[in-house]
Amino acid sequence: MRVMLKYLVRFYKRVSDDTGHEHDVLQRQTLICARSEVSALYEAKARFCETLQIADWRLRADSCEVLDVTGLAA
Repeated sequence: MRVMLKYLVRFYKRVSDDTGHEHDVLQRQTLICARSEVSALYEAKARFCETLQIADWRLRADSCEVLDVTGLAA
């Protein structure tokens, strides 16, 4: 039996400011319990789409990152 790990998945949108510089802006983040980073990312993308009622997460975000937070204090 594999242990469930905790992952924080963050979705970012790249936007330009008034000077033309691009910045990644956090759109949404979610805590996922999964057996692997790949599983966590898959689940987070599905939740992102369901929450925003969209077919593809890339309609509202340009990138995402997965952080293993299993050992961090709550």
